[in-house]
Amino acid sequence: MRKRVITFGELMLRLAPPGYDRFVQTESYLATFGGGEANVAVSLANYGVDAAFVTKLPKHEIGQAAVNSMRRFGVDTSLIVRGGDRVGIYFLEKGASQRPSKVIYDRAGSAIALAKQGDFDWDSIFAEADWFHFTGITPALGKNVADICLEACKAAKERGITVSCDLNYRAKLWTREEAGKTMTELVRYVDVCISNEEDAKDVFGIEADKTDITGGKLDYESYKSVAQKLAAEYGFSKVAMTLRTSISASDNGWAGLLYDGREFAFSKEYPIHIVDRVGGGDSFGGGLIYACLQGYDLERSIEFAVAASCLKQTIEGDYNMVSVEEVEKLAGGDGSGRVQR
Repeated sequence: MRKRVITFGELMLRLAPPGYDRFVQTESYLATFGGGEANVAVSLANYGVDAAFVTKLPKHEIGQAAVNSMRRFGVDTSLIVRGGDRVGIYFLEKGASQRPSKVIYDRAGSAIALAKQGDFDWDSIFAEADWFHFTGITPALGKNVADICLEACKAAKERGITVSCDLNYRAKLWTREEAGKTMTELVRYVDVCISNEEDAKDVFGIEADKTDITGGKLDYESYKSVAQKLAAEYGFSKVAMTLRTSISASDNGWAGLLYDGREFAFSKEYPIHIVDRVGGGDSFGGGLIYACLQGYDLERSIEFAVAASCLKQTIEGDYNMVSVEEVEKLAGGDGSGRVQR
């Protein structure tokens, strides 16, 4: 039986200078769409999963263009609420070598940021659903949206639906104290927690030892204790973490770990020459959800998720446009990049 996944969050207009131009030098912007939970839905739809995205978007043409950007990949957009006046925007300046990427948000007053609890009928939304996914970005949009997330989580758990959350701390949206208070309440309903090297520290104050993120030094073994503490403190059945070794903005090492309360599995590490790292964590989440729905074991699940997100960072835009076959090929050890004829 085909599994159904519901994701909930904000779909934004992304405006980026072409290539590696800076904001202050560009004379044009490339317009695409993306957002944490939307990116996960696109990944899952590309893998053949019945994926639906829930948000609120204006009825005007830009709102429709946002909806259309997901329809083309087979995401179910029928549950999107229409209303409000604006689509949130983010500007992206892609970094290179030692110059980091930069993001500027223009999302205040967006349709989803002003949404009310009555806008979403979770009884209908969760009909026949198997999995619900959200990120820490969504409740950071405002207390009203955090309340909607809480309502959704409660409704999902009442129906026995698996709930996953990518912590995704964004310092430009709220403080660590605000994040910790709100997310502590929300994760009581979460089964699968997704994090990275920094999120567990920023949101819950759980830090890995022997690690220098800015210096590009990660001690993988120390992340075992982070995963164990997260699972023990908040009752997660699984904790997944991406492990990024930042050599520069252009070159990273990329790996991950998965913990199920008993055992750990680490993926192989990929050396990535980055084309576009935005959405890398979301593609990891999409790959992990797919692997869990397929019943993969711990090792195969983390290898699939990391391979999927490795491929994403070679693709322009937020969305990960790869197939199961492409992910499995890389996870199986073929990272040669040779021309396929």
